[in-house]
Amino acid sequence: GGNRVSLSTVVGSNYCDIGVFLDERVERVIVVSVIDNLIKGAAGQAVQNFNLMFGLDETLGLTQPGWLI
Repeated sequence: GGNRVSLSTVVGSNYCDIGVFLDERVERVIVVSVIDNLIKGAAGQAVQNFNLMFGLDETLGLTQPGWLI
């Protein structure tokens, strides 16, 4: 059981999809996460910092789908 994660749910966004799975055989919890690192990298950080410096919403421009070229 658990929550299935998918890269397709976060592509072009600033979101992180997290899934938690229980492996009863070895009594461990497995946590899996996916991000679109094109937004989570330096470019996304620069946009976030720009927004903060100019008093804008921190996520402005980061929640819309990105452009695929």
